[in-house]
Amino acid sequence: MITYNAEGVKMPRIRKRDTSRWIKAVAATYGRKIGEIGYMFVGDEKILEINNEYLGHDYYTDIITFDYDEGNVLNGDLVISLDTVRSNAELFHKSYEDELNRVIIHGILHLCGINDKGPGEREIMEENENKALELLRGM
Repeated sequence: MITYNAEGVKMPRIRKRDTSRWIKAVAATYGRKIGEIGYMFVGDEKILEINNEYLGHDYYTDIITFDYDEGNVLNGDLVISLDTVRSNAELFHKSYEDELNRVIIHGILHLCGINDKGPGEREIMEENENKALELLRGM
């Protein structure tokens, strides 16, 4: 089950049923199934607070992924800052909707085992994000 909630921000206009179907399709391409996935949309101040409290990081980010996977079943909480998504959309000359979809799937890709912090990993993550976004466009 995939849930979508907002705290302190307006819920983004996403087609939850279509988005959930897409997330499940992307997970399946990695041999994974969806268990319990919870999306929480927040503002910058809330994501900074979560970053500080749980990760010891004192900076803003677009997404924080909490991984509770069990074998091939993806379970996790994904916290997304809509403020940072909006800023990044402007920075990278993307539409807000495209950037939001990129971040939504970015967390799922982390749960599938794709990282983006080490040497060369960012490019691998971007390649996988782009494949997932192409899948969405084809649905």
